[in-house]
Amino acid sequence: MNVSDLFLRGDFGTAPDDLGGIVLGLLIAFLCGHVVAWVYMLCHSGLSYSRSFVNSLVILCVIVALVMAVMFNNLLMVFGMMAVFAVVRFRNILRDTLDTAYILASISTGMAAGTRKFSTAILGALVFAAIMLYLHWTSFGARHRYDLILNLHWGRPLDELPSLAGLLERHGRRNQLASQRAGASSDGTDLSYRILLRDASRAGELVSELKAFPGVSRVTSLKAEDESEV
Repeated sequence: MNVSDLFLRGDFGTAPDDLGGIVLGLLIAFLCGHVVAWVYMLCHSGLSYSRSFVNSLVILCVIVALVMAVMFNNLLMVFGMMAVFAVVRFRNILRDTLDTAYILASISTGMAAGTRKFSTAILGALVFAAIMLYLHWTSFGARHRYDLILNLHWGRPLDELPSLAGLLERHGRRNQLASQRAGASSDGTDLSYRILLRDASRAGELVSELKAFPGVSRVTSLKAEDESEV
């Protein structure tokens, strides 16, 4: 039997249950686990990154493949493994809901490799990687509306605010006056703006121009994060 037959026959339930098939299944599970782990390393964002979780994605895929190889075409062994897992419980709190998808991908590819469905395991790992990379590169689901939060003190009459709005519109594609309140000493108004910049790299220029603008003082800026995203 050549290699191509070994890859394809397993998907139709006719792959041989021999040492060569088991070794190949474990190797494919190891490689597919790496694909899942690499995609996780590339796409992960936030503060919950864990090296042990990345390693577990690789190991879990191989272990599941080994378990499936042990249970392959053996009903008694299936019930025996169920009894073992009923005694040994694994508990882990996932910090990110998307981590569940990576665990399921690792388990699924391990099951496919362990039952000699080699082409299914490889195709599944590649399709999963392509989907996750697409979601990562396109920022699918993101609600990025503003780049910058500006706080400033306006010392001129409020009916002269349009002159300030012209400066903001020159730098921003969208501006929103988030808050407006009278100053503590009644000598002006404290304003807070949310701005979607035309060029995020030129935020410093906007702040510099505001500081030099007549009637503007106490200018502070804060980078706006994506709203309600974790």
